[in-house]
Amino acid sequence: MSDTIKLPLYFKLSAILICLTLLFITFFFGQEIISPVLLSLLFAIMLRPVVGFLIKKLRFPHFVAVIFAIVLFVLLFLGVFYFISMQISEMANDWGKIKNNFYYHFEHLQRMIRDNFNLSKREQNEIITNATNDTMTSGKEIVGTTLSSFADILLNLILIPIYTFLFLLYQNHFITFLCKLVKPESHKKLREVLFQIKIAVQSYITGLLFEMITVSVLTTLGLYFIGCEYFILLGIITGILNLIPYIGILFAGGLTIAVSLSGSTDLTIVFGVIGVNLIVQFIDNNILVPMFVNSKVQINALVSIIGIIVGNVLGGITGMFLAIPIIAIIKVIFDRIDTLEPWGYLLGDDLPKTYEWHKIKFPHYNFHNKSTIVDLGIDLSPTIPAEDSSKEDGNSTNDTIEK
Repeated sequence: MSDTIKLPLYFKLSAILICLTLLFITFFFGQEIISPVLLSLLFAIMLRPVVGFLIKKLRFPHFVAVIFAIVLFVLLFLGVFYFISMQISEMANDWGKIKNNFYYHFEHLQRMIRDNFNLSKREQNEIITNATNDTMTSGKEIVGTTLSSFADILLNLILIPIYTFLFLLYQNHFITFLCKLVKPESHKKLREVLFQIKIAVQSYITGLLFEMITVSVLTTLGLYFIGCEYFILLGIITGILNLIPYIGILFAGGLTIAVSLSGSTDLTIVFGVIGVNLIVQFIDNNILVPMFVNSKVQINALVSIIGIIVGNVLGGITGMFLAIPIIAIIKVIFDRIDTLEPWGYLLGDDLPKTYEWHKIKFPHYNFHNKSTIVDLGIDLSPTIPAEDSSKEDGNSTNDTIEK
């Protein structure tokens, strides 16, 4: 007799909702602790091949290999930060020209509002003054919040390399801990889950880095050809913000337009910036993302968008960046557990990306997976037992009506 207790569906759903609620509350109130740890875990998974190469090929001791990998990672980050700061300093040297261009566009906007909404410049200035006064009343709180956020960022920049170093140093210790949590007969499945998580995270982050570099280069070249100033800085910022799926590019486009207008009095440059962003996004969404990102992490778009929104609520920008890798890890775990496999399928995306028509590939939306297709045309009405007229041994028998 089996000792397994079968619980009703409503009880299972209630337990899942309670667990999800507690999990979200924990993430929301503990984001300052959890976010750096999760980022460090992703970076540690990404740097494991580097550590492995140093140990196997160059014969480095494990401790030295981990330190060397962390130093390379920090130097790469500092190099990117230094290059961006140099570009910003060049932009700051043109502050006088930027201010004049800003006033030019501001006066043009005021004239347009006056002609279309019958608001004089004096009335517009009064509205702006009142809004400025209301803003100044909460200025101290804004400054305090900004300084606190800046301090948190600096603290995380120090903690993340330390956490990453410790994850890499104690990786075998953590794997042994996981092995002790499960039964020996489940160790094979555990190794498979850990291996798939490593492959998914490494492939996803590598694809994101390649996508970031390509988008930065394409945007920089496009802004250069349309004559936009600070094209290198704007191209790099666009590539970095593009790491946040679906939403980052919107912020990058708005920032590029604002900076472009501050560097030139020509309004037609806005159309050029919009055209460059549309072309780059077309290349990114139809070539780069399917080839280097979606091919590594099979998560459908609906789950991705919901995950990014939830990540923003729980952890801000860091949560938005962590959303996709965390969902990918959850999907890998769900796919390897029999009772959770349907939820893993729900998170996934088995649609073929394109179909070919006259040697031209288009998105394929009307696909049905033959292995999992459900025929909804079947008559699902319950079968009705019918009494048989024949009786054997004095006992009546019932035959089920066959379809």
